[in-house]
This record gives sequence, C-alpha cells and structure tokens, in this order.
Amino acid sequence: MEQEMFNQRTDLTALSEAVEKIKQSLGKVIVGQKDTIDLLIAGLLADGHILLEGVPGVAKTLSAKLVARCISATFSRIQFTPDLMPSDVLGTAVFSPKAAEFQFRRGPIFGNIILVDEINRAPAKTQSALFEAMEERQITVDGNTYILEEPFMVLATQNPIEQEGTYRLPEAQLDRFLFKIEVKYPTLEEEITILENQHQQKTVDQLAEITAVLTVDDIKSLRATIKSLFVEPKLLAYVAQITHETRNNKSLYLGASPRASLAMINGAKAIAAMAGRDFVTPDDIVKVATPVLSHRIMLSPEKEMEGLTAADIVAQIIKKIEVPR
Repeated sequence: MEQEMFNQRTDLTALSEAVEKIKQSLGKVIVGQKDTIDLLIAGLLADGHILLEGVPGVAKTLSAKLVARCISATFSRIQFTPDLMPSDVLGTAVFSPKAAEFQFRRGPIFGNIILVDEINRAPAKTQSALFEAMEERQITVDGNTYILEEPFMVLATQNPIEQEGTYRLPEAQLDRFLFKIEVKYPTLEEEITILENQHQQKTVDQLAEITAVLTVDDIKSLRATIKSLFVEPKLLAYVAQITHETRNNKSLYLGASPRASLAMINGAKAIAAMAGRDFVTPDDIVKVATPVLSHRIMLSPEKEMEGLTAADIVAQIIKKIEVPR
C-alpha cells in the first residue's frame, strides 16, 4: 500500500528531459546564475511573464534571448525608449492604395517570446499597450481585437538603480508578472570563469551555439502536464496564509492580491515538476514566494528608511508561519 502511495501519478520523463536540455544549452553561455535560470524555465513552464531586474552587465538581456533561442518559436525584441509610441508595440493601420483601404500592419507584440528591454524607460501610454496583451493575450486597435498566438510570454528587463529617464511601472502592471527575478553580481570565481571563456572564444558568436530544443507544441504539452500536478489542501492553505499575512503586516503599506496566491501555486508546480516530482512540497512554495511577492507588495515608509527590502519582509513572513507537515 505504501509503495502505491509513492508511485508517480504523472509521467514527467519528457518534461525532465526538456528541462535538462534547456539547462545544458544555457550553461554553454551563462556562468552561474542557477536560481535565475531555474526561475526563467519555471516561468516558461508555468505560462507566466517574467521581470528581470539588475544592474547593467549581469546578463539580463542575454539570459532572456537564450531562453527564446531554446524554443523554435517566433521571437521579438522591443527596446523601450521615452519616445516609443503604443503603435510601435502593437502595430498600426496603413493605407493600401491597391486595396483602397486601411490594412493593419502587425507590430512586434505578435510573437511567442517577447523581450522588452528596459521596460521602465517608456511612458505610461506605451506601458498600457502591454497591459491587455499580458493579461488577456489579445490586443485591441481601432476597435478591432486581435488574438495573440500561444505560447505568449513577455520577458522584461529593468535597471533598479538608474532613475533618470525612467518611469515607475504601475502596480497593476507589475501584478501581471509571475516572477520578478533579482539578477545578482557573479561571485569572484564565476567572474574569473566568464573572463576565461570570453578570452578563449575570441570571435566566436555565443548565441550561434544555442539551438532550439523545444517546439511550440512541446511547450503547450509540458504546460498541460504541470497543471495536472497534485497539491495537498494543507499546502493551498499555506499559500493563502502567506498571502493573507502580507495584507496584515505592519511593515507593509500594500499587500498581495489573490493573483499572487495563484502565481505561487503555479510557480511551485513548475519547480516541483523540474525536480521530477508530480506533487508540490512546502520547499517549492518557499522557493517561489520571494520572486512572486517582492514586486506585489509595498513597504511602509518607515521600513524603507530602515533599509529593509521586500525580500526581507517575505522571509520574515515565511519564518512566522508554521510549515505544514
């Protein structure tokens, strides 16, 4: 009887092989950044958008481009600038003399993997162009609605330090990102390896070494597999407790919404599947709690002055709540 309890309910062989292939491909170029790579893959499998935040030069854009290269899907890159217009993202109607009518010319948002570089450099009007696309997977132009093809994933980057010429993302838009990943500096050993690799490669194109290992149909199949993973009721209650605590924490000015709870469950399912399990554990939830919550909560002014971060408060909340056994 006990043996039957531990039998896998879902076959994760194909998913494990796919994850290993992606990690091997990314490992050819990216040194270190294990947590970043894991969360990028988890976001892809969980059907969520990802915000990469870090100082210039820590491979945010490169990481996003490499993930896109691992999939044989359409890829678009949009460089956000202060003068970027919504039509530059969505597309615009162009008059065709031959047809004697206006025809819609699609913008770069029509793709499977969309890299939005320096997302906080565009004004609110252009930010809003992404809003409907990220949430409803469609856009509306001149009263006409266009459905975006699945899979659809936005990978956005931003620099947290430089404030001149940037616009703070609205809370509602931040809430549309499944994860916010803090991309940190490499360790000394990792940086030495980066220098050695660059020195030895000379003029070799790094991106040319990465080939697609998954198709669009593969992604759809893997996402369906992850949705079927088992989550115990007590773990659902654990996630709800974490989110509820953010709304009643004196250190926070703004707590997380139910969308954060759903994001934690979906992210934890992806992490569990990547580990070869068809069930979620408390550790999976803890691993995704900070990337799910850090951009959805706001610290009180007093705590900000003390130098605390959103990640610090999330860690305190997790420590406070009893882990289900």
